[in-house]
Amino acid sequence: MIVRWETEYDYVLVHIHQDMFGDWIFSRAWGQIGTQSGGLRHQLADDRQLAQTWLADEETIQAARGYRKVLETNDDSPEGRDAMHQLSFLDISS
Repeated sequence: MIVRWETEYDYVLVHIHQDMFGDWIFSRAWGQIGTQSGGLRHQLADDRQLAQTWLADEETIQAARGYRKVLETNDDSPEGRDAMHQLSFLDISS
C-alpha cells in the first residue's frame, strides 16, 4: 500500500510492504515537491496490523499539518510503480 499527502510545496509518502523475509516494513519519505531534497525512514513492524496503526497515526498527523491526501494505491498499480520510482532516488542516500 502506498499513500501520499501534499501541501503546495511538500510531500509525505508512506509505503507498507513485506520484504523477502516476510517482515512488514513501514517506509516514510518526505521532502520538497520537484526536488530530490528529503528523507527516507524504514521501520520494522511486528505485523501488518501495527503498520496499519502507524498509517492511521500518520493520516491524523498530516491532516493536522494541513496536508491533503493525493494518492492511495497498491504497489502494483501504475501510480504505485511511479511512486516507488520516485522513492528510489531518496533511497540512494539512506
